[in-house]
Amino acid sequence: MKNSYSFLQTIFVLIASIFLLETNSVNAAEKVVFNYKIFSQSLPVEELTQLTETGEVSPTLKYYLNKTNQDPQAVRDVLNKEVNISTTTLDRTLNSKIGEFLLDQISQTIHTSSGRANNKALRSAIVLSSSEDNQVSLMEIIQNYPTNEVYVEADNLERTYNQLSILTEGLQGWLGIL
Repeated sequence: MKNSYSFLQTIFVLIASIFLLETNSVNAAEKVVFNYKIFSQSLPVEELTQLTETGEVSPTLKYYLNKTNQDPQAVRDVLNKEVNISTTTLDRTLNSKIGEFLLDQISQTIHTSSGRANNKALRSAIVLSSSEDNQVSLMEIIQNYPTNEVYVEADNLERTYNQLSILTEGLQGWLGIL
């Protein structure tokens, strides 16, 4: 019985991942709008990806980082930090009350322009981010966000990573007991 449940759950996760991959290729975020205190700056996700992958800072991003007194390497580190969590665990967790709480917390930092459907968009981006390697980073969530623009409250990034890390570690332990 337990094996058939596990098999069905694996099939469900694979189908959901395929659906999300197909959906994401059309609707991935193209722009990220950073809000930091009273300052707001929009830039292509490609420029942020360049920073996280190579460490190179575009002129627009450099201007933004200088205006907000942010160290490019520190921003890169926070965006690249990964949380290890399986897609199966994410599926079970993000569709529970604890998962809704987690999504509510993260949506205070990463959200849609209207603030509506934040949890659905986040759930999609997080599951898609873990589908390849069972790891999630804030940069992957931004890249996989299923709207053209994703809004990021930059002063909350590290706190959000810490919340995600603490909650996922706790959930993995809790779910491992069941």
